[in-house]
Amino acid sequence: MILFEAQNVTKRFRTQTALDGVSISVPEQSIYGLLGPNGAGKTTLIRIINQITAPDSGAIFLNGHPVKPEDVHNIGYLPEERGLYKKMKVGEQALYLAQLKGLSRNEAMRRLKYWFNKLEITGWWDKKVEELSKGMQQKVQFVTTVLHEPQLLIFDEPFTGFDPINVKQIKDEILFLRERGATIIFSTHNMSSVEELCDNITLINKANTILEGSVDKIRSEWAANEYDIVFNGEVTPSGNGHFSILSSRFENGNSIVRIKSNDNADTNEIIKAMTSAGRVVSFNPSLPSMNEIFIRVVERKNKEAAKN
Repeated sequence: MILFEAQNVTKRFRTQTALDGVSISVPEQSIYGLLGPNGAGKTTLIRIINQITAPDSGAIFLNGHPVKPEDVHNIGYLPEERGLYKKMKVGEQALYLAQLKGLSRNEAMRRLKYWFNKLEITGWWDKKVEELSKGMQQKVQFVTTVLHEPQLLIFDEPFTGFDPINVKQIKDEILFLRERGATIIFSTHNMSSVEELCDNITLINKANTILEGSVDKIRSEWAANEYDIVFNGEVTPSGNGHFSILSSRFENGNSIVRIKSNDNADTNEIIKAMTSAGRVVSFNPSLPSMNEIFIRVVERKNKEAAKN
């Protein structure tokens, strides 16, 4: 089931087009990556979803219905630019924001106690926000974003200001929220996080969608005829008309060789050549990282645009 959908959304600011017919479909209880370089249009789409601005054309839907202002209560938004009041105490502010989102004082206190204990921040309750580091402020805002248990959560660069331990903690909490039923739109420049967290992605560049689909399928499609072969022992195979050797290393008693096959190469012939060179332990496609794919796709589209 699709929880959120944007259909052919276009937004212009004077002479600049921020979004040009962008569409995304976010399945229920999934983590959807919204990716792109700076200025691609991601933040504009997020602002449209949150009813901060309106599209010039196109439409957005939540649960199959056009999004209305009152639907904001079903959306939790953690912006890249933080918005906590510096002079207020952490607990006082968290309680205030929870009540703005429709929770009673008693229910807000119950949920805040749960989350403050879980994230080990109970000692911050009476501190002023300005006394906290950027990462500590980020934890507080994470709590205020998820507290009212919205159907749709939007995290824009949620790991900014965190050390690796806290990044892992928040990643675990995002996965926990999905398991509890939340649907998540996740905007980031950190491609390793995309591989760890996202089920599907859309890559936007210069206001247009240039890549979309499941993370696993995209990585398979961009494998670029490269394979990793692991041999038992020290083996140094040579290339032939079917493939070339890209790299070779010896590690933990095994030789690990990366090859690139010709476009019309017969995989059976490659395997035959490998088994004749030594004992093959494994033969697998070398899947590119999302970071590699991101760079390849954006560079290719930029080159195509420069030619036109």
